[in-house]
Amino acid sequence: MEGNFDIAALGEAMVEFNQTQPGEPNYLQGFGGDTSNAIIAAARAGARTTYLTRLGADRFGDDLMRLWRHEGVDTSGIERDAEAHTGVYFVTHGPGGHEFSYLRSASAAARMTPQWLPHTVLEHAKILHVSGISLAISHSARDTVFEAIRIARRAGNLVSLDSNLRLKLWKIDEARETIARAASMCDIFLPSMEDAFGLSGRDDPDEVVEWAHGLGARQVVLKLGEDGALASDGMAREHIRGRKVKTLDATGAGDCFCGNLLARLAAGDTLFEAAEYANAAASLAVQGFGAVAPLPHAQDVEAIL
Repeated sequence: MEGNFDIAALGEAMVEFNQTQPGEPNYLQGFGGDTSNAIIAAARAGARTTYLTRLGADRFGDDLMRLWRHEGVDTSGIERDAEAHTGVYFVTHGPGGHEFSYLRSASAAARMTPQWLPHTVLEHAKILHVSGISLAISHSARDTVFEAIRIARRAGNLVSLDSNLRLKLWKIDEARETIARAASMCDIFLPSMEDAFGLSGRDDPDEVVEWAHGLGARQVVLKLGEDGALASDGMAREHIRGRKVKTLDATGAGDCFCGNLLARLAAGDTLFEAAEYANAAASLAVQGFGAVAPLPHAQDVEAIL
């Protein structure tokens, strides 16, 4: 570990196989995992980043390690497991949008425990970023996330939570209770409108923001997809308008938004400035295939702002 970090992200990284044409058995191999996507997005935005996870001692794990090092993401908090595999998922496309199929049961990341956590890395990052998927992949991973949050808060650092609700991983009641508990411990809550409806039953963006603040989150940015975002710091609220672009693949757009927003917050932007930047970055990410390849670099985002 070299010096301090702007952002540490904790979760499960995966190898992605993304269908190139609907209905055809052809897939483009890439990488994914929500918090991994977010930390790469943050690194491309210029943040000093580190990633915390466990990987299998396999070829896919080797590929992910090379990816992070190429992107400038610190890997000192990553552990390899000779008895478990690196997770894999498939993305298929159809009239209803993109769908995910996972091979992640008993993955190395799902076997993480609180005892594994690298305290020094967590204590030296301005922001810890976690997600609903980090909380859902196993009970031991959930315990690990909550312990990581406690370590970060004891060190005086900020905590960011992306809801990323995946009901293939857990039942809705369990998800509601767990995500609400995590949101009560976080400083920055980043739900999507779709997730927020499932978690709160509310379909009005302003009501969702009030619900999120009611859980205990100090700052809330509600991701609205093509309609942009609604940001609130608890006193002021601002709607960030969506950008009209041709969407090719929205697989990692929300993760791109999160990573860029956190990078700009770490750089000193206000919540509203960071949300404007993140919205622009996400509009670029949806114009390419896969979760990682289309993530923009800082100069790309600045060119359209």
